[in-house]
Amino acid sequence: MSAVTYLNFDGNAEQAIEFYSKALSATEVKKVKFKDFPQDPNYPLPENELDMIMESSITFPGGKMMMSDLLPSMKTVTGELVKGNHALISLINDNPQKLDEYFSKLSVGGHVIMPLSHTPWSSCFGMLVDKFGVSWKFNSDADQFLDSVISNK
Repeated sequence: MSAVTYLNFDGNAEQAIEFYSKALSATEVKKVKFKDFPQDPNYPLPENELDMIMESSITFPGGKMMMSDLLPSMKTVTGELVKGNHALISLINDNPQKLDEYFSKLSVGGHVIMPLSHTPWSSCFGMLVDKFGVSWKFNSDADQFLDSVISNK
């Protein structure tokens, strides 16, 4: 079993897929639009929703993310999309150069909360919010830090 980060977007998932694919050096990109499936004649989607992303995934070195658009016609059921800090994506990689590369690319058009730097808990740690409002945490030593603290209890 694995856990995968899943992000919903408000009609701009395709742009997010392209951005994250480039920023994270994706090795595989898959996407399906709502128009790729036969429409139920009793409940056809509005024309403006057919080009939206129904399901997608990007695979990159060390991880995978999935994304889709939240259809305007479904918001009465799902509720409005709310951007916030209740969820984030944590990239853990023991290669500081790779973290720096991802950090630089993902920060374009976004907001750096904490630049990549050496901290008491990591030799390379940083945080940012990207241009889509998604929060990211970068850490080169997450597992070592947890193990060290737990073993010293």
